[in-house]
Amino acid sequence: MNSIDSRRRRNFLVRTLGATGALLLAGCNRLSQTEWFPKVLGVGEQASDAAAHLVTSRKSMAQEFTEADRSPQFRANGTANPNSAEYQALAARAFADWRLTVGGLVEKPASFSLAELRALPARTQITRHDCVEGWSAIAKWKGARLAPLLDAVQPKPQARFAVFYCADPMAEDGTDLYYESIDMEDARHPQTILAYEINDAALPIANGAPIRLRVERQLGYKHAKYVMRIDLVDSFAGIAGGNGGYWEDQGYQWFAGI
Repeated sequence: MNSIDSRRRRNFLVRTLGATGALLLAGCNRLSQTEWFPKVLGVGEQASDAAAHLVTSRKSMAQEFTEADRSPQFRANGTANPNSAEYQALAARAFADWRLTVGGLVEKPASFSLAELRALPARTQITRHDCVEGWSAIAKWKGARLAPLLDAVQPKPQARFAVFYCADPMAEDGTDLYYESIDMEDARHPQTILAYEINDAALPIANGAPIRLRVERQLGYKHAKYVMRIDLVDSFAGIAGGNGGYWEDQGYQWFAGI
């Protein structure tokens, strides 16, 4: 599949999910609690997944751009500053005490400081972020490649998904942390990084500091901000709504890429 076809498919997904996103943002609770709306989204997900696997390789690369293509600004959508005492304390010390814990179905559970993440093999890429709210922006990202981090913790053979837990609580009592997930194929993709820089500067809090997931072949809601923990699992059973992510639990499709 050439880059033009890939862009057309992504643009179609953005337009389709953009309309869905507008509806959900305007009244996601009402819609997600109906019987018919999740079924409509489910049909779209099945068709999208089938089309994706027929026409493109999961190993294909997302389009990369030049410095001249960068957008004037990159919007901070969603949460701009997590309402968490733990996160606020970490931010007050410039994340000097922050650590990323990696566990679940791994042989060697580990935790990484920001300095240790910066010491891992890194990748810099200029890519376009497509949001279901209907906007896109091109930015330059630098971060630790996820594949070498996985090599360090040695996933067990039954590990199928990487689940990212974030500092952003989705309930007033601090429970139900925002979460997202990708499969191991996307986790090992060369463009999948834990970004700690945007446009040659440290990642701001509004954009997900100290790190955010960049999984460049998928739409914006898959790019989890404020990542605190990664668990490798064999299924989503028992994890929040069981659909692989906060927005997926509201009816969004789990695979949203090319």
